[in-house]
Amino acid sequence: MPVENRNEHLETLSQIRSMMERSSRFISLSGLSGVAAGSFALLGAAMVYVYLGLKPFSNYRIFYAEVLQNGKWGIGYEAFFLLDAALVFILAVTSGIYFTTRKARRKGQKVWDASALRMLSNLAIPLVVGGIFCLALYKERQILLIAPATLVFYGLALVNGSKFTLNDIRYLGLCEIGLGLIGLFFPGFGLELWAIGFGMLHIAYGMVMYRKYE
Repeated sequence: MPVENRNEHLETLSQIRSMMERSSRFISLSGLSGVAAGSFALLGAAMVYVYLGLKPFSNYRIFYAEVLQNGKWGIGYEAFFLLDAALVFILAVTSGIYFTTRKARRKGQKVWDASALRMLSNLAIPLVVGGIFCLALYKERQILLIAPATLVFYGLALVNGSKFTLNDIRYLGLCEIGLGLIGLFFPGFGLELWAIGFGMLHIAYGMVMYRKYE
């Protein structure tokens, strides 16, 4: 076979493979969404420390006592934690949608298609189960275990959803699981590990993905 024909066949096969990958995987995720989500998570964790009047890696017994007794700014700790978590979640999701949609439009890709729905459904299962599990922990007043539990189930969601998007997300998920498991044995440092997992790792992951794919 002539060299030119061989090169044409290889190029055709490469294009077919690329089309198949695009149809089976959601590849419009933007690295900037990870940077934004991580930044909001760090800000949320910082607000908790300001509210409690503590520094990171304080004695966990002091931390627990402050959580139960604190009512700074006229807001109980339960209301403050829920408001803080809700703001971080809303800002992270909003920024993720914005940067992912912008990337997809720039590259002429669809944002919501069958691959996106498959990824979201696989992400949702561990997240929903984890949310119910955390509610049970809250009901039993196991407050210090909630932060590491969110890391574990979030990591499981990333690993489960990585089959339908970029493989790099799998490694982020494994790191989140590892941090969560450490936090289960050292519950007094759950917030610090949460800040590392949802904050620093997201920022590092987002920067790597941005340089690698964008």
